[in-house]
Formats: sequence, C-alpha cells, structure tokens
Amino acid sequence: MLTYCSQRAVSALLLMLLISLVAFFLIFASGDPAVKIAGEAGTAADADRIREALGFNRPLAVQYLSWLGHLLTGDLGRSIYFNQPVATLIADRVSTTLTLSVSAMLLAVAVALPLGIAAARWQDGLVDKLVLVFAAVGQAMPTFWFALLMIIAFSVNWQILPTSGSETWLHFVMPSLALAYFAMPTMLRLTRAGMIETLEADYIRTSKAMGIPASLILFKYALRNAVVPVVGVSAAQFGSMLAGSIVIESIFALNGVGRLAFESIQRSDLSTVQALVLCFSFVYIVLTFLSDLLNAWIDPRMRSIYGNPA
Repeated sequence: MLTYCSQRAVSALLLMLLISLVAFFLIFASGDPAVKIAGEAGTAADADRIREALGFNRPLAVQYLSWLGHLLTGDLGRSIYFNQPVATLIADRVSTTLTLSVSAMLLAVAVALPLGIAAARWQDGLVDKLVLVFAAVGQAMPTFWFALLMIIAFSVNWQILPTSGSETWLHFVMPSLALAYFAMPTMLRLTRAGMIETLEADYIRTSKAMGIPASLILFKYALRNAVVPVVGVSAAQFGSMLAGSIVIESIFALNGVGRLAFESIQRSDLSTVQALVLCFSFVYIVLTFLSDLLNAWIDPRMRSIYGNPA
C-alpha cells in the first residue's frame, strides 16, 4: 500500500507541475499582458511601465521560475483590479464556496446512492424506470436553467426561500440543490450499473444459496464492490462543482470563489484568473489522489495496477 501511495503521489506532483506551466503561460495566451492591464485607454508608454514594474520584460523561463518560487511560499500574486493579494481574496471567499460544494456533494450522495441501489434491486421494474427518468432529466437539464426554475417556484411564486446572499442556511438550499442535481445522474447510473453487475456475480449467488439475508448481501457484499467507481466519480464531480460554482454563485449572488472568478474574467484581472485556475486544478488533482487511495483501501486489487498486489 505504501508503494502504491508513493507512486500515486509522484504522479500527482508531476501533474501539478504541468498544470503550473499551463497556468503560467495562460496569462500570455491572449497577447501581451501589459497591454491588457493598461486597458483600451492606456498608451504604449503605460504598457512599457507596467511591463517593467511587473517583470514582463524578462525571459519567460526566468519569469516562470520566479513565479513558481513565490507560489511555493503561498504568494499567488496581487490582484490588479482589487489591489489586494490574491491569496487574501481567495481566503475571504473560500468558505462560501466550500459550504456550497460540500452541501451539494453530501446531498448528491445521499440521493444518488439509495436510488441507484433501489434501481438495481428492482431492475426493469417501476422503481427502476422512475429512477432512470429522474437521471435522464437531470442529465439533460442545464444547471442554470434548473436554478432559474427554482427561483421562480420557491422565491417568486411561493416566497419561501431567499434568492441571494449567504447569511443563513436557507440561502444555500437552492444553490446546493442546483449543484447536487448536476452530479446526481452520473453517480446514480454508476451505482445502478455496478450493483447490477455485482448482484449477478457467482459469489453473490453462492451467498444467497447459503441463506445469507438479502439485506446483508446487498449492503455488505455487493455495495462494497459496486461503490469503487462511484468514489472516483464523486471526487471528479466535487472538482466540477467547484468550477460549476462560477455559474451558481453568479445566479444566487453568493460571494464565493466562483463569483470572484467571474468578476476577474469580466475585468481582465489576469493574476487572479491565473491563481484561480491553478487552485481549482490543484484541488481537482488532490481529490483524485485521495479517491485513488480510498479505492485502493476498499478494493486491494486496485494496487496491482502499479505492480503492488500486497
């Protein structure tokens, strides 16, 4: 297990290094960043002063190594628009985004797993068909559209939930539902498919023949194997929720990291956009790494992928 963990950690670190290269050169993708910062009203002299002050006139390799050195110390740069350290901006808003994403993920798991198990237990029956319709609607409906429908229903017509802000838990109900419904279909379908495949395995038939209770077979033996792919997808979905919070936080006026990304893109705040791309990517990599370790703990056969079956 230790060898597997170390190899996965090395892969994650190498991927982070690659992402840092992409994030660094992203700032130059749309042209000279000094010109972008100077704006339409800026002159060539203004661009030259910005280029000199921010070090854009140095070789790219020197710029990258300097930027990477600051990054390793926690310095994500300074926001041009907000005139604050980017790390401070993110720290001030990250709690809102984490509250939203964690609530949405817990809700998605709490709904998708039982529905997937029920659909597999009564395969091709009424329950299975209703669950598949629920998943199909969730997969086809855009998140922003579902959010707008909830606002019309619960805020405009019935006036039972607030549409904006983050003062109380009620402000997170509709945003969490919108994000959760985005993640549910994939998790639900994987749970259903994994349970159906596992329930048809020979050892499950043997367990039934031995008279083991159906509930024990379903939740102890079958679910343990069926949940392995769901763990990996859940980590990916959580990373997608962090990125998807850009739309949801804008709709519900939540002052989180997603809305900060939206504002930074609108105002061409390149250093903030660069830092947010880096942070979102790093979180995604860490979550994937942790899900791999959890899968290896649940199913030891996963370790054999890296030549460590023990």
